[in-house]
Amino acid sequence: MKQFMDETFLLQNNTAIELYNKIAKKCPIIDYHCHINPQEIAEDRRFENITQLWLGGDHYKWRQMRSHGVEERYITGNASDKEKFFAWAETIEVLIGNPLYHWSHLELQRYFHCFEPLSRVSAEKIWNLCNEQIQASNFSARNVILRSNVQVICTTDDPTDSLEWHKAIAKDESFTVSVRPTFRPDKAINIEDSEYLSYLQELSKVAKIEISSFENLLSALKNRITYFAQLGCCVSDHGLEYIGYTPYTLEEIETIFTKRIYGKTLQPSEVSQFKTACMVALGKEYHQTGWVMQLHYGCVRNCNTPARKSLGPDTGFDTIHNHSPVTEMVAYFDSLEIIGSLPKTILYSLNPTDNAALSTLIGCYQSETTRGKIQHGSAWWFNDHKQGMIDHMVQLANCGMLANFVGMLTDSRSFLSYTRHEYFRRVLCNLIGTWVEDGEFPNDTALLEKIVADISYNNVKQYFQF
Repeated sequence: MKQFMDETFLLQNNTAIELYNKIAKKCPIIDYHCHINPQEIAEDRRFENITQLWLGGDHYKWRQMRSHGVEERYITGNASDKEKFFAWAETIEVLIGNPLYHWSHLELQRYFHCFEPLSRVSAEKIWNLCNEQIQASNFSARNVILRSNVQVICTTDDPTDSLEWHKAIAKDESFTVSVRPTFRPDKAINIEDSEYLSYLQELSKVAKIEISSFENLLSALKNRITYFAQLGCCVSDHGLEYIGYTPYTLEEIETIFTKRIYGKTLQPSEVSQFKTACMVALGKEYHQTGWVMQLHYGCVRNCNTPARKSLGPDTGFDTIHNHSPVTEMVAYFDSLEIIGSLPKTILYSLNPTDNAALSTLIGCYQSETTRGKIQHGSAWWFNDHKQGMIDHMVQLANCGMLANFVGMLTDSRSFLSYTRHEYFRRVLCNLIGTWVEDGEFPNDTALLEKIVADISYNNVKQYFQF
């Protein structure tokens, strides 16, 4: 029997062990998509205890605590940090098979040198052990990033953001990690949202353009794209219900926009037309600017209405969407490809049944100008567990080219989540090692090491031109 999460954790053969320890383990991290608050990096936030590092804003953990019957006051409420930690300890104790069990213990091992499983019995000991280190050593946000061997961080930022914290970080020569903004214009596209008109006022103010037409809206967004680019942004991100395409004319879009400006109700077809026009226009702009476009889709958000009212959005009440019209996805990509304006794109679906569709779709729009121009992005959110990663990479290998994959990201709000890259790299090395030891791929050491290094680091560095 193997020891619990020892040095060979997830590595089940000698080839996997050698590839991980010699190559993957040593590769720096490029975290090209996360939700870390740049202000906390700029101010080098210091944490008072392990709860602030672990549970603040982490809706992954919140979901499981609720599933275990924990009262909300111990999750997002007014319970003390210690009480919340103990509630998490009681939950994680029985999270067998859940990636949070592995992630949490990797974090304990790598950052606190704690190799004892967290449980109700060990909670007091681990609480004291972690907090002693947090209070006695430099456990600031920046120090955690540096200890994690991170080179680049791409945060997620609204077009109206001043990016003042990115400016502050860039001016500080003492911090060598590149922290870049990501352009996330969802609020400008979601015309059906009840707060849409107030958002337009905010966007008008920062772009210094009165937004009274669709043409004005595009001008304002282009203005902010230029501003973001000046601060090192090279990537956009979109959170979509699905990647759709509804034919439209610019005249129709201007009429739809005017109706919304005057408070009239839009038909679902009009909303779809407007979103299509926005996504096509932005795709063109990203291509011209040389940015990567990320498309995250397949999520039904904020399902629990009472919870949304009491706790707000993005608090752990989301689920997988089962609507994914591939024909519309193809129409969207084709509309940009026809005019030579399809940007480098990374596709992520929250629904794992889309793996085969995405792994074949990306092969329809590749280009000699960029190796792996269209990417099937890493197993995301509810899928970034061992089996989800395996399923994603196997399907990508079966239908596409795994060796060109840009690899892992954290997609997290936590500074300790860089261990997810370790988790991914262990799964990757074990998958490749298994194929080799089963005689399905040559035991060519130099080639295998290159493939692992490329997926772990080189591909993403080249793809984003960092």
